[in-house]
Amino acid sequence: MRAFLRSLPEYDYLYLGDNARAPYGNKSIQVIHEYTRQAVEFLFERGCVLIILACNTASAKALRKIQQEWLPYHSPNNRVLGVTIPLAEAGTQVTRYGRVGIIGTRATIESKVYEQELDKLRSDLKVYGMACPLLVPLVEEGWVGEGFDRGRGSPTARRIAAISCCWVTMISCARMVTSTARLKDSVS
Repeated sequence: MRAFLRSLPEYDYLYLGDNARAPYGNKSIQVIHEYTRQAVEFLFERGCVLIILACNTASAKALRKIQQEWLPYHSPNNRVLGVTIPLAEAGTQVTRYGRVGIIGTRATIESKVYEQELDKLRSDLKVYGMACPLLVPLVEEGWVGEGFDRGRGSPTARRIAAISCCWVTMISCARMVTSTARLKDSVS
């Protein structure tokens, strides 16, 4: 959110974080779609014309259905975008060795959406994905985030995150595309 405010200060923003029902990654696809639809509808009712789903699970599991089946009939002049494509593009730009590690919720990793998007951009990449279900709650609670790589965050949170992410070091990935947008800069 801060990046948007810095880059595009002339726009008004409305942020909706569904902390009551997060993380979405362990929910069924039907529940993920319904929660995402409810959030989109809520924001459109408040005057938003563009929504960016910053939740990778919602982007991976609900975005296409919202765009193709719900939006044309309920808000055809509005737009809903996700984070998958921009993060895949970033992954292709930062890898030095043709390897990209993806950490995310179970649903995001099982969707293989990052593998598909990365393959469209660079078919030579080796992509490794691993579900890290404990990471999202740590980020959402603010225990891991900006400055995490510089020693900030609780020691317990740092240990859990290190255990969740250590496999990336073992396979020598150059960078990680994280499933939680706020971790993108701190984990890589």
